[in-house]
Amino acid sequence: MTQVDRRGFGRQVLAVESGSVLVATILLVVVIGVLRPAFLNPGQLLDVLNSSVYVALLAAGMAFLLAMREIDLSVGATFGLTLVSTAMMIRSGVNAWLACVIGILLGALLGLVNALVVRYIAIPAFVATLATMQLFRGLAVALGDGQQVNGLPLEDSFFTVLGGDLLGIPVAVWILAVVTAGLTAVLRWTPFGYRVRSIGSNPDAAAFSGISIANTRTLVLVLVGALGGLAGVLGLAFFTSGDPNIGAGFELQAIAAAVIGGTPLRGGVATVVGAVFGAILLGVVSSGLVYFNIPANWNGFATGLVVLVAVGVDSALRSRRRARENQFGL
Repeated sequence: MTQVDRRGFGRQVLAVESGSVLVATILLVVVIGVLRPAFLNPGQLLDVLNSSVYVALLAAGMAFLLAMREIDLSVGATFGLTLVSTAMMIRSGVNAWLACVIGILLGALLGLVNALVVRYIAIPAFVATLATMQLFRGLAVALGDGQQVNGLPLEDSFFTVLGGDLLGIPVAVWILAVVTAGLTAVLRWTPFGYRVRSIGSNPDAAAFSGISIANTRTLVLVLVGALGGLAGVLGLAFFTSGDPNIGAGFELQAIAAAVIGGTPLRGGVATVVGAVFGAILLGVVSSGLVYFNIPANWNGFATGLVVLVAVGVDSALRSRRRARENQFGL
């Protein structure tokens, strides 16, 4: 493949994966920048991008679940519990990088707990994770005794590297880019990704063809938990303290980001890149409200409005596409 071919291929993949959400994000940034020029400051834009990393990682995993017609409501609590647990390990003297690895593994373990509950109690993931959301969140508050975990060695390389910049861009953003590329490849071009999409398209047909729905769901929930753990340790490196209440509402933002990015709730189709751009779009909306002196209490309203508009536009485009196909007998 020549360099020109590779560039064309890259643009084609980006267009398929991100759809219109990238265009919408750029337009929103331009509009806010025209009205509030300070918003276009490179440092401000990097701050918006960096603050979107955590929800973006959760949304990337949520895209896999939505492709299977599943939802995990515990991802925000997983983020908070892994962040607090990692902070407590570091404060107790555990090597920070080792604590980082343990935090990610803890997230995967929490995902496995969700999978086992779904599998052996035989309840939908939505119900199971609604319960574990409260369980994980309560555990985070109990471990931290309702207080922030402070007194961490901020001079440690864990904080200076993961909380720092590389070539002028936050390290967390680089990690998000690598994870996004890897998950996109897994979802689109591996047998595992094929199984995930097949289950969402037609569960009965997938089971009839020999695909284990239970095993695939377990692997996806563990993946989502690991991503929550990764988001948690990156959040600790950035915030430099463990707040047991952090991450509240991230689960709904992750779902919203995935839907905005082009992953429908009907299953069978997903886009990791779109989910990540959806999270960035929500981050732009949240930051834009600050520049217009709109109270933070309106963030939820603005997020809901963005989701409604995105879903409405997507529904209208799909209806128009179906009408065109019916008209030409496709």
